[in-house]
Amino acid sequence: MKQLSLLVLLSLPLLAQEKIDLGPLKGGGYQVLVPANWNKKLVMYAHGYQFMGSPAASANAGLEKRLKGILDRGFAVAASDYPIQGFALAEGVDATEELRQAFIRKMGQPDSTFMMGHSMGGGVTFATLENYGQYYQGGLPLCPLSSRPYLQCRKEFDMYATFNGLFPGIVPRLQDIFNVASSVGFVSLATAGLRMAEIKKAVLKKDSVLAVAFAKRFDLKLDDLPGALFFNQNVLRDIALKLGGNPFDNTQTLYSGYPDNVLVNAKAERLAANQNPDRLFARYDRTGKINTPVVLMHTLYDQLIPPSYAVTNIENMIHAQGRDAYFAVKYTNGQAHCQFTDAQTMRAFEAMRAFAKTGKKPAMEYLP
Repeated sequence: MKQLSLLVLLSLPLLAQEKIDLGPLKGGGYQVLVPANWNKKLVMYAHGYQFMGSPAASANAGLEKRLKGILDRGFAVAASDYPIQGFALAEGVDATEELRQAFIRKMGQPDSTFMMGHSMGGGVTFATLENYGQYYQGGLPLCPLSSRPYLQCRKEFDMYATFNGLFPGIVPRLQDIFNVASSVGFVSLATAGLRMAEIKKAVLKKDSVLAVAFAKRFDLKLDDLPGALFFNQNVLRDIALKLGGNPFDNTQTLYSGYPDNVLVNAKAERLAANQNPDRLFARYDRTGKINTPVVLMHTLYDQLIPPSYAVTNIENMIHAQGRDAYFAVKYTNGQAHCQFTDAQTMRAFEAMRAFAKTGKKPAMEYLP
């Protein structure tokens, strides 16, 4: 009988993790996953930029698979969908903090709490640690929007301004993108492949040599230029609709780093700002004031957030604040935005945990 009972028990499916309902929150939908072997530790996760018009439930789609290694080690995971789509860094910070507090009310105070996120979620991670760092033992921003958000978006604006000067008629004009009454829409992921192929064909037909040089100016491979342009269109249009106009001004900008700077400055599309950028970018703007161990992981090449923006800018800000002892970097040989293996993510996660536990800053290294 004992053997039969054991066989029946072993044949029952094991619950990998339980989804916890914390009730309605102002920050919108969320997922809270608590594994059967919960170790009383919590990981707050922040997702990246979600295209406007995407299905609401897609913000954290595949979360269980993405963070399987963390869940398997007994960590609970809580992730907000944020109350809005698109550029939502400030909203992501608020929603994450609301969710953390709701988790504690339901499940009790964890032994330790860690913050992590990809892309814009990496920016949410930094902003959370800069403003709510007292509640966290460590952070893991991955391929993050870690520079000042205004600067990252201004880079995308400048790419469009100069591209439209050199390759007119291929992508929407800035004056149309920032005209809220225009018909400029968003490029969906479903049609992105076709749109990128159209852009690449038109660019190569216009001037293939100039196209290579232009891509290099923005730390891009030629094949990735079309994808960067369609992504930038979505981000800039999103900003235009959120603000009701244009927060960037390049009417007196002097562009450089091109094969013919005189030509670029003569032909670049110019647009005056008619909206205050602080309305969108000031809340939780980057400061570099961290007091919690942080391990940033980034690929050697990233077509959306190059290392100069994801690593160098925040490194300089942290240094200016005298917080170098809290900041470490790991690189991988990934060749696309957030292209990490599960093993690399877990190595970075364990490095962050060891950093938080011992206070010993890990060395910069390349993860195989």
